[in-house]
Amino acid sequence: GITQHIGAYHVDVGTRKVVFLDTPRHEAFTLMRARGAKVTDIVVLVVAADDGVMPQTVEAMDHARAAGVPILVAVNKIDKADAQPDRVKQQLSDRGLMPEEWGGTTVFVNVSAKKKQNLEQLLEMILLSSDILELKANPRRPASGTVLEAKLDRGRGPVATVLVQDGSLSVGDNFIAGPVVGRVRALIDDRGRPVKSAGPATPVEVLGLTSLPQPGDPFQTVADAAKARQIATFRQTRAKEQALGAKGGRLTLESLKEQISEGGVKELPIIVKADVQGSAEVLADTLTKLSDDKVKTNIIRSGVGASNESDVLLASASNAIVVGFNVRPGRNAADVAEREQVDVRLHSVIYNVTDEIKKGMAGLLEPTFKEVRIGTAEIREVFKVPKIGSVAGCMVTDGRITRAGDTQARLLRDNVVIHEGKIGSLRRFKDDASEVKAGLECGIGLERYNDIKVGDVIEVFTMERVAATA
Repeated sequence: GITQHIGAYHVDVGTRKVVFLDTPRHEAFTLMRARGAKVTDIVVLVVAADDGVMPQTVEAMDHARAAGVPILVAVNKIDKADAQPDRVKQQLSDRGLMPEEWGGTTVFVNVSAKKKQNLEQLLEMILLSSDILELKANPRRPASGTVLEAKLDRGRGPVATVLVQDGSLSVGDNFIAGPVVGRVRALIDDRGRPVKSAGPATPVEVLGLTSLPQPGDPFQTVADAAKARQIATFRQTRAKEQALGAKGGRLTLESLKEQISEGGVKELPIIVKADVQGSAEVLADTLTKLSDDKVKTNIIRSGVGASNESDVLLASASNAIVVGFNVRPGRNAADVAEREQVDVRLHSVIYNVTDEIKKGMAGLLEPTFKEVRIGTAEIREVFKVPKIGSVAGCMVTDGRITRAGDTQARLLRDNVVIHEGKIGSLRRFKDDASEVKAGLECGIGLERYNDIKVGDVIEVFTMERVAATA
């Protein structure tokens, strides 16, 4: 019963209070970090005592670590008969979160949300952790904070949920939220009650915006309304420049040496995705050993399966590169990578990966080949043809399918590369075709390869020679 529209709520603990941010998905926080907003002071990682560490648990740990936020673990459901809290501690200690009672630094609290067991202890441990971190704010200064959410309300106009992180926000204050200016008409707290003012670490809904800001945008009160409009105009111009492609600054292997020499890079963050766990572990270990005196390689995530949107967003926020070993990024992930200008490197030979990273660190990357995707087709039916073998009945889902020139084809099963080669035959009904466009059906035969199944994807691409910029 905690998920509500404001996305944040507070709990009173004696004379103090703890503010919780509701996290419907990790990507929201990753995007906030990509915009430079560190919103949380402490991350409470909730792990079920009967399920243990799940993939989403590991994902949440990756995001918290990349943000540099301390982690406190709440082991939930300890009232269940099959609860194994010690197994959770073992699994998390294997991933670098060592419990205090085992000689580590991570606080673990066993709780039961259903029976309301040890919840007071959890709140006390959060406050103790905040005391150790010496988190301080000054309620007498002008307010500053971060926009958590923004929406258009039919009766109230643009409404933003803001977490005040320093100072105090009052009704009547002029403010600027990202490129949006406004004057506080009303403040609503997390219980839906109107308040006159909001101090540090208070989540409130703000009414009085002229338009909608983005989640993660900085929020500040400004004494002079004209000054606020001037800042907003400057930010709008800068946002427009970025939207038109003047984004720049993303780390790529080609620009790595240049950024090292300018003193801008001390660490190369890498996300590793492979087809099997063994390959992911070996690759992560090998890349970690490539560190030298100028730049340290840091594996911020290592996992099995295709690169997804979460991986690309984490790479964007951490200025990392993504290395795919025998796997391809999903279609959505590829689109996000292109939009966020994230460097995604795809390989099938481990020595090529290490060689490329080494050359990037040394600034010796030679002219390379860039893959240009032409089109994709999904296999809907498989036909056995005498003397020819298996032919795939396909629907072209994106771009076009062609067998002209130096085009090559790749067979993907669950985004894992099964085969690479040439298209042997391409037919539209019973006639040979030079190309088939998106939305049309066709028959595709792969040269000297017959192991095709319904649901597989055929990807057609060419390789273009691209000069390295370093």
